[in-house]
Amino acid sequence: MTWGVDNLPYGVFSGPGERPRVGVRYEDKVLDLAPALHDEVFAAPSLNPFMARGRAAWHDTRTLIRNKLTGDLSVTERHLIPLDQVRLHLPFEVADYVDFYCSIDHASNIGKILRPGSEPLQPNWRHLPVGYHGRSGTVVVSGTPIRRPQGQLGQGRFGPCQKLDIEAELGFVVGVPTELGSPAGAFEDHVFGVTLVNDWSARDIQAWEYVPLGPFLGKSFATSVSPWVTPLEALPRVPGRAQAPQPPAYLRRQGDWGLDIAMEVLLNGETVSRPPYSGMYWTPDQMLAHMTVNGASLRTGDLFASGTVSGPERDERGSLMELTWNGTDPIKLSGGETRAFLQDGDTVTIRATAGGLTLGEVSGTIG
Repeated sequence: MTWGVDNLPYGVFSGPGERPRVGVRYEDKVLDLAPALHDEVFAAPSLNPFMARGRAAWHDTRTLIRNKLTGDLSVTERHLIPLDQVRLHLPFEVADYVDFYCSIDHASNIGKILRPGSEPLQPNWRHLPVGYHGRSGTVVVSGTPIRRPQGQLGQGRFGPCQKLDIEAELGFVVGVPTELGSPAGAFEDHVFGVTLVNDWSARDIQAWEYVPLGPFLGKSFATSVSPWVTPLEALPRVPGRAQAPQPPAYLRRQGDWGLDIAMEVLLNGETVSRPPYSGMYWTPDQMLAHMTVNGASLRTGDLFASGTVSGPERDERGSLMELTWNGTDPIKLSGGETRAFLQDGDTVTIRATAGGLTLGEVSGTIG
């Protein structure tokens, strides 16, 4: 899988003693964009100012970068910095964070675990993409240590989380904002690109608190994202999964925004799952439409995520809660260890590829 000119994800980097600035990944180097393109917008410590320029600027800049990297490299070469000489930072300033619940396989599994003998999906699930508003201040870049959260674990019980979990997700980064009261227009006019997300989850804290208002402290302690944001323009698109019943008019798809992305979840370096994003029930254009239909405004740097990506097979489940059926059937690692949920010192890495492109990875260690 390549980091060539068909990919070109954006990130924020710095060398020793330098201020963070915007670059593009090319092979095993970072192209320092401000001097390479003679554009000071890339001297900013986040992607936000560039993303706010809009779709035409995104396309023109991507074309310019491709031309520089496929033409005479004698000038551009001096602006290519080896990755092992830089530090990667959070690539954008997160304005708001919304997390959805868009995999029918994940939602069905969770329903079977929590409500055995009942209909797995709640009555509203096929009519709208369910979501909740998260905490933008605890979105962190890949590699940031994850501290085990504490909280209420049930009536009269308080302590460190005992069911610490992961959720393999795809995140969508908003570039162009909207006015309060005005629903978003075309998906590709607002969303700049995608990033990998691990929405760390404290299942025991969540189980006690989520009725009646939903996820709160069980989700808000940390969400990890990749240091790279891949432009929408680079991604292979496929038709979305068939939906029944037909959703309301504002949720009807206007194009193919299913994405052919293969994910991989590694626990301490060992692959434990391969979730397929192409099987998601709700597509990202529908997420954006639902998120703004009531007039809620978008801001540059908004992040909304797909929710756990899971497929129909056991080895395609994107969370430990599903993989171990809430701890009743632990997974067995090659060294003889088993895991129901995460232990201190465990490292989880989520990788993804899209066709011949790599979307990088997001990683975190429980400390």
